[in-house]
Amino acid sequence: MGLTQVRYDVSEHVATIAMDRPQARNALSDELLADLLAAFEQARADDDVRVVVLTSTHEKVFSAGGDLKNFTAEAPLVHKHFASGKFVELFQAIGALGKPTLCAANGHVLAGALGVALACDLIIAAESARFGTPEINVGVFPFMIMALIYRNVGRKKTNELLLLGEQISAAEAERIGIVNKVVPDAEFDAAVADWAAKLAAKSPLLMRMGKDAMYRQQDMPFADALEFLHAQLSLAFATDDIKEGVSAFMDKREPVWTGR
Repeated sequence: MGLTQVRYDVSEHVATIAMDRPQARNALSDELLADLLAAFEQARADDDVRVVVLTSTHEKVFSAGGDLKNFTAEAPLVHKHFASGKFVELFQAIGALGKPTLCAANGHVLAGALGVALACDLIIAAESARFGTPEINVGVFPFMIMALIYRNVGRKKTNELLLLGEQISAAEAERIGIVNKVVPDAEFDAAVADWAAKLAAKSPLLMRMGKDAMYRQQDMPFADALEFLHAQLSLAFATDDIKEGVSAFMDKREPVWTGR
């Protein structure tokens, strides 16, 4: 796949995508964003992959956010516009992946990286991790990620993050709804592996249907969402996996998914 700034590995139906630009604190350069897009596409196309874990090889930083060099580079405005469009592509690719995504925030999640984390379905954070949108402190505003923050966090707390640019602890991030779970650093890897294994054990077919429905209904009017989800439930009734899952539960055994 020719990835140079991302490590990609698949084991036990879990694809791990690890940002690997430690010398720059995983700043989201054009190259790193392109590698992330390629890695998620690889995971989407691989039928053996049932869940994707997004993490970092840096010991203390998940990602410091957008690469500030891009903001001051001497380049035509249209080129900068197309380059920043990779954020849009990445957020959409994660949402439409058809497979659950788990952000393993092993370190600080800052600026544009907060949007990348929030694009994932679940976030487990190490206790030492910190979160925030400090862009305003250097004269930049977090335009690209505010849509994701507002869809995950209450309006007033989002306003606080965007306008003050102050960092918050992992515990506070959990309290306001950014993070699902915070664990001591020593227990982090085990917690991520536990959730990834649990996600990988579900029916890939029903998980794909559910994930697609989660992504598509999020901005629908309520009545339209109910109608759409009703139709998805009827489609699910037609699958062999839903029958197998219920039969296995009644028989007190583990289900055998066929993907049909």
